[in-house]
Amino acid sequence: MKKIIVIGSGFGGLVAAIRLQANGFKVTIFEKNERVGGHAYQLNKGDYTFDMGPSLITAPDIVKHVFTAAGKRMEDYLDLIPLDPFYRVYFHDGTFIDYSGDAESMKKQMAQFNVHDANQYDRFMNDIRHIYDAVITDGLGGSPFMDLKTLFVFAGRALKLNALRSVHAFTKKYFKDSRHRFLFSFHPLFIGGNPFRTPSVYIMIPYLEKTGGVYFTKGGMYSVVEAFRNIFTELGGIISTLTPVESIVVHERRTLGVIAGGDFFSADAVVSNADVSFTYRHLIREEHRQKWTNRKLDRRRYSMSAFLLYLGVRKQYPELLHHTLILSPRYRKLIADIFDKKILPDDFSMYLHAPTRTDASMAPPGCESLYVLIPVANLQSRISWKEAGPKLADRLIAFFENESIPRLRDLRKNIDVMEIFTPEDFLTVRNSVHGSPWGMEPTLTQTAYFRPHNRSEDIENLYFVGAGTHPGAGVPGVLLSAEATEKVILKDFNLSQPHHRVKEYA
Repeated sequence: MKKIIVIGSGFGGLVAAIRLQANGFKVTIFEKNERVGGHAYQLNKGDYTFDMGPSLITAPDIVKHVFTAAGKRMEDYLDLIPLDPFYRVYFHDGTFIDYSGDAESMKKQMAQFNVHDANQYDRFMNDIRHIYDAVITDGLGGSPFMDLKTLFVFAGRALKLNALRSVHAFTKKYFKDSRHRFLFSFHPLFIGGNPFRTPSVYIMIPYLEKTGGVYFTKGGMYSVVEAFRNIFTELGGIISTLTPVESIVVHERRTLGVIAGGDFFSADAVVSNADVSFTYRHLIREEHRQKWTNRKLDRRRYSMSAFLLYLGVRKQYPELLHHTLILSPRYRKLIADIFDKKILPDDFSMYLHAPTRTDASMAPPGCESLYVLIPVANLQSRISWKEAGPKLADRLIAFFENESIPRLRDLRKNIDVMEIFTPEDFLTVRNSVHGSPWGMEPTLTQTAYFRPHNRSEDIENLYFVGAGTHPGAGVPGVLLSAEATEKVILKDFNLSQPHHRVKEYA
């Protein structure tokens, strides 16, 4: 049996490990933290439970396909709960839209603001369906982009679909009202992208949500981590926690294994689920890197970061849905402040997750477990989060009590638990370069072939999985990256077909 070491146990690392173990490799995961999960870690404080990262499942067929690859049934491990609506989006003027996959409901709501836009909804969805078909149905998202031939095929198809213009520019063709332009262009923020320059290959997310739905899982998103961990170990895989990898051993441009805990562990291949830039810069000496030198890594454009506030509250706020977006009056200028000026502005837009609306077990009876995410500049901003973090948390609580729509009255005096997670924590706890959990920004010149490849261009038998490689961030993207990496490894080891693959997802 060929031995493979996987560094890190986020969704990408776990799923790559499952796929490889199911194909007859002997796989060991090394994880620096006490538990598996990576960005999908869980925070427990008293009787309050918080998902620290991803908070929803889209494209459940992609998740199901992981179980199928392992010869398992997803229904035996996960209890998926459909959300309707997917999100409630509050605009700065107090208006809101309950965003869902129900076309008639969406058109009726949109018609209140602009009848033309409502009439464009079906055309917009039909047009982005073709991008969805290319990425998902035809498998481009789960296929490695390793050579120029693949790039040219992709580029030609993308040009025909207008998928190379920015997401916001694409949306602007269909909708006049600023609410609707936001509603169908904000999704790149879920993958660390700037909607005003992320290519429209990523605009298929609204169609993906419409066709596949948006789900939560009983017990929170960490239940997905636990399900993946369980099937990996059931297949015979080994997980070593509290074992940070200190270096990847390279000889004559080929990896021989890793150093972890001062000991050498040999492997026929190494798969890194750690941040790609971190892996190259901190785990591999620069003398072994011809393409991804420190200078080239420094010149890449890195995505935004996030400020996270976790609140356990002795009160419930039924006016909050499971997912609520609360928006600033500014859109383009706020995005520019975060991505380009790299400042901490006076205003903010936010994503608010209230899982107790769907699963009461996430908090004590009559209480709320709230998670607030604010997009902020990455650490290239030089903001001191030791100073700015507590101040921003205080501003947010005051905003919720006095200014936000909806108001969260008496919030401050009912707080049982308050924890914050800042860009500096992403750097130190998650090894995210510049504190960006999404890695390199998904711009046109950092997408597909131009993103770090699933197989290292510098070192043989070194592979990557997760947000930093193809196809990119977000739970579906990360799961597809594991599939792409699996395909490369099987080809490199002369194994043409996965052992447990039953069918491709539709």
